[in-house]
Amino acid sequence: MTALGRSLFGRRARLRWIHLILGGALAMPYVLVGSVVVGPLAGGENVFGSLSLQLASFALGLPLAAVTSLFPLTRPLESGVVRSLCGVGAERLAYGPARTKGEKGRTAAWFTLHLGAGGIVAGMSLAVPPFAVTLIVLPFVPVLRDGWPGLPGLFAHTWALVLSPLAGAAMLLALAGCAAAVGALLARWAPALLGPSAEDRVAAAEARAADLAVRNRLARELHDSVGHALSAVTLQASAARRLLDADPEFVREALAAIEDTTRRTVGELDAVLGVLRDGDATGDAWGAAPAPTLAGDLDDLLRRTRAGGLRVDATVAAAVADPRALPAPVSREAYRIVQEGLSNALRHAGEKVTVALRVEVLDGHLRITVENPFGVAVPAPRPGGGHGLRGIADRARLLGGAAEAGAAGPLWRLHVRLPLKGTA
Repeated sequence: MTALGRSLFGRRARLRWIHLILGGALAMPYVLVGSVVVGPLAGGENVFGSLSLQLASFALGLPLAAVTSLFPLTRPLESGVVRSLCGVGAERLAYGPARTKGEKGRTAAWFTLHLGAGGIVAGMSLAVPPFAVTLIVLPFVPVLRDGWPGLPGLFAHTWALVLSPLAGAAMLLALAGCAAAVGALLARWAPALLGPSAEDRVAAAEARAADLAVRNRLARELHDSVGHALSAVTLQASAARRLLDADPEFVREALAAIEDTTRRTVGELDAVLGVLRDGDATGDAWGAAPAPTLAGDLDDLLRRTRAGGLRVDATVAAAVADPRALPAPVSREAYRIVQEGLSNALRHAGEKVTVALRVEVLDGHLRITVENPFGVAVPAPRPGGGHGLRGIADRARLLGGAAEAGAAGPLWRLHVRLPLKGTA
């Protein structure tokens, strides 16, 4: 009984009832236009004094409603009302104007259906409750028993007076049931008539894919820049603490490196967050945001890394230092790859270990190799971790290259190959 009562008088049923009454209100101008045509055809008879003429005006007005539904705002407005009042999920509705013939036809069908069903339910909502209430109070108000055309003397019988309240209550329940059923049917048909077309679904899928790609790129940028900075600062601070009394000059260099690393990382973080704040995470926005490159920033990266105590034996081809030798996307992504490779060495190689870095141009590819002996720890999956190597692989794959990482004898080796031609 509780479920039945909720389906008839619950919040969702009431909102759908309101949706139908709104449809009836929207239908009234079309009914008035129909009555202008029906009245003269009926010999000047009062249209609103005859139920049949009212229905004829209503039937004549619905095709007019279908024509006016072709206005661009019809589908967005109807979709918004259906989402708010009928309980249909926003992802199942299209909010843009109807463009194709199929979309316009489905919108016209929905608008006509909404006004038609709404007009009937709204008319019943106006006529049934007064009549039903009269039947309910009839046994207690004798004056109401007179003046029932077509039912002479009916209410002089006791059984009629006993059944009268039951009939009135049944009529109210029938009205509620009818409104709930029609509202449920409209809610079920709304996605089919107001839902996105195949083109809309493809566009939405492309938008979601682009948004996901941007989110992944943001995650890579934050992981590589902030992760490297934290690893470097941690190692530099640890080394400075140990040598605070023995080697003040090293401590000064380490503190200067910490200051430089944090200042640079805050700048990169502001650039990434600026893209988010502006709400324009497109390729143009990324290109405008300042980003470190291999040609211009590799020396500073090596200096900051070495200031933390990590030994880096770098072999860098002369062509890499020339900004014109590398495509801009390759230079940017290669810098992040080298940065993440050194970050892994900072975290896992241990102290007094020499990291070998080779950056060379060979066979039309930029080749990056980072090698270090196994230290106190080895890069391994951990809860919430493992994103660095995955980010390196993503960067290489997006440029048409490849990345390999793993044990190579006594060494841990990261090798990345990036094509220099055909890079978008």
